[in-house]
Amino acid sequence: MKSSRLVSILLLLQTRGRMTAAQLAEELEVSVRTVYRDVEALGAAGVPLYGDAGHAGGYRLLDGYRTRLTGLTADEAEALFLAGAPGPAAELGLGPVLAAARLKVRAALPEELRAHADRISGRFHLDAPGWYADTDEVPHLTAVAAAVWHSRVLHVLYRRWAEPTDVERRLEPYGLVLKGGRWYVVAGPGPRTFRVDQILRLTTSDEEFVRPLDFDLAAYWTAYQRDFHDRLYRAEALVRLAPGVKLPRAFDGRTDHDGWTVARVPVESVEHAHGEFLRLGTDIEVLEPAELREKIARTVTELAERYGGVAKGCDD
Repeated sequence: MKSSRLVSILLLLQTRGRMTAAQLAEELEVSVRTVYRDVEALGAAGVPLYGDAGHAGGYRLLDGYRTRLTGLTADEAEALFLAGAPGPAAELGLGPVLAAARLKVRAALPEELRAHADRISGRFHLDAPGWYADTDEVPHLTAVAAAVWHSRVLHVLYRRWAEPTDVERRLEPYGLVLKGGRWYVVAGPGPRTFRVDQILRLTTSDEEFVRPLDFDLAAYWTAYQRDFHDRLYRAEALVRLAPGVKLPRAFDGRTDHDGWTVARVPVESVEHAHGEFLRLGTDIEVLEPAELREKIARTVTELAERYGGVAKGCDD
């Protein structure tokens, strides 16, 4: 709509300074002729917007002119206040900054949109971590965030799963990711991914690094997750499931003569599948691989002997 486009021109010039008609047209995905008409409309409305001719010319606002955020729609205002996650911001040391920014945005909103924003804040609360996971202590998060922002090299003592568990690492932190209530830092060279709560010791150096211009944090994380899941489920098991029982990621399902479903299920490892399948008790039967079937059979036999002995003792 023309009204929202006019506000977009104002905000672009307010935040970026001088821009040519061609630059505005490219940003707004309209023709240069449309930009000319919009600029005339803004001038007619009393907006102090000036155009300079020549190679270094372009449109600009009168110095000191600021527009209020009346261009926000109700949905945009609601989304803005819904997206302001106070928990992660506080962890990064930005809690007061976020609160101040939200207050300023709220004050600049028209009364109607202010009511929408207040309603969103009062009816939705974001709490990312799961019920059964304690919040990890992340004492070095603020320092890591500062290093990300200022492109400073970090020297850390990092705890990993493999031996040796505690290793020294030099990190060039490209960005931070919050996933499932847990913070990760993506760092070069590589890049590679590290859990921030597993950093045992940290020193920020005066050495600056150059972040690769083509590095896209969101794209990297999407690819990283895809690769993680591909590596996570490298094997599969053939199982029978009782009627009504379903497993995520099961495929090639067919119903046998007993009404059970025979399906293949991706598994991380024999050890992991052993624990997961035992939770289903008698509602599952593992057919393949033989190693997993035998491991479950041994566990069931040991349980039967253990609890069978208890039952016999009670009868005596």
